[in-house]
Amino acid sequence: MRLRLSTKLIVAGGLASAIIIGLFAFLVVENYQSHLVGDLEGYAQQLSETVKSSTRYDMLLNQRSSVHEIINTIGRQEAIDRVRVYNKDGEIIYSSDSTDIGHMVDMRAEACYGCHAEDRPLESLPISDRTRTFEINAGSRILGIVNPIYNEPSCWQSSCHAHAEDQKVLGVLDLTLPLEEVDRQRRAGTVLIIWLALVVMAAISVIIFALLRRFVLRPVELLVEATQRVAAGDLSSSVPVRSHDEIGQLGASFNEMTHRLAEAQRQIFQSSKLASVGRLAAGVAHELNNPLTGVLTYSSFLQSQIKDPDLRKDVDVIVRETKRCRDIVAGLLDFSRQTPSAPRWTDINEVIHVASGMVRHHFALQKTRLVLDLQQDLPAVNIDSSQMEQVVVNLLVNAADAMPKRGGTVTVTTRLAIPHDGPEVSSRTVQLEVQDTGSGIAERHMDKIFDPFFTTKGTEGTGLGLAIVWGIVEDHAGDIQVSSVPGTGTRFTIRLPAKEEEAVVAGSTN
Repeated sequence: MRLRLSTKLIVAGGLASAIIIGLFAFLVVENYQSHLVGDLEGYAQQLSETVKSSTRYDMLLNQRSSVHEIINTIGRQEAIDRVRVYNKDGEIIYSSDSTDIGHMVDMRAEACYGCHAEDRPLESLPISDRTRTFEINAGSRILGIVNPIYNEPSCWQSSCHAHAEDQKVLGVLDLTLPLEEVDRQRRAGTVLIIWLALVVMAAISVIIFALLRRFVLRPVELLVEATQRVAAGDLSSSVPVRSHDEIGQLGASFNEMTHRLAEAQRQIFQSSKLASVGRLAAGVAHELNNPLTGVLTYSSFLQSQIKDPDLRKDVDVIVRETKRCRDIVAGLLDFSRQTPSAPRWTDINEVIHVASGMVRHHFALQKTRLVLDLQQDLPAVNIDSSQMEQVVVNLLVNAADAMPKRGGTVTVTTRLAIPHDGPEVSSRTVQLEVQDTGSGIAERHMDKIFDPFFTTKGTEGTGLGLAIVWGIVEDHAGDIQVSSVPGTGTRFTIRLPAKEEEAVVAGSTN
């Protein structure tokens, strides 16, 4: 079964948070338990010292009944299991449980092992080694603490005692406390910490899911949907870019990719369309050229022979329309480009000067001013000069024809363009712009201006000029773009790969 990315991320995040929080909860529980036991051990140590201090005076006077009363009174407290006093031989001489008195304790038992681990009693026992925890019936735990009773001068100097001066330990006070309340608090605290850990894990899982959904899963879903639409042929699909991280960069790259694919598809479609029309145009042009030449020859001959004004007007129409057909055929031949191009490294500014000279008279008739803003010292471009002159002439004539009756301005600009399409594009690109202040191009016509036979000039145009321009630029590995604002003007931008700079190698002289 194929797992979705969301499931994998959520499971991975949940496991990671569970492991981290589980380890943290374990450490908290262990620390909590150690603090509880440590607090109880401190309490037991203080209580043991209190019992020892309370019975000290009566023991010095050998008042056993008073010692018994004190021990019984303390041992009856709910928080104490029992209080016992052993002599040096291990006999229980005092106990809050009277049945223990007189019994001997096992030196290997819980209470005695700390001092008799090496088969001889220790003269001193660190406080940290005086406590022990053990279980009794039904799994109840008991905390015990032993407190050695050391020999004092008042003990071996008193007349009522027979303790030797060199005897260091006279006995042991053994105090045991039940751990039921501590265990109950420990269990309650453990359960509380576990519940808190579960709540935190659930909250973290929800937060992780929400963040993943917002910043990863939803953008990926949109990207997948857009990819499926692109695979179905819809190259206009795009994804919204709302962030500047890797996901945002991926979305921007996808949008750029679809844009380039759409542009490439348009160029392929345009090239295919132009190729088909070009083949058709070449055949039609060759078939029509000879009949049109004959019609034009004979109509021109009749035009010179006819004296009747009315009949002459009719012949004039025949001559005029025949010449128009001849121009269309000539345009078809240019469009089909049967003659291969002969590119060579050329200064684009020279081509513009030649082309502008061809249209000076046309611009004067249109009351249009031509401005040349040409950057000097441009790198050479590998072009067929005659074909590129045809491109510039077509663009200039179209710009002049788009001017209002009062005239306008057409500006031709050349400059060295900065690359913007990535490292695969030449770092030296010459940009040619033809901008006019004419009527502009309507938005509905922008996608059709490079189509063969599409024209907005009515009967005055053939609709082949821009198609020829587009084909020539494509053949020169260039790029042509158009932007227009109706009523303001139009700008055609052509970019052509330029000659790379030759590396200069410094030589040395001897």
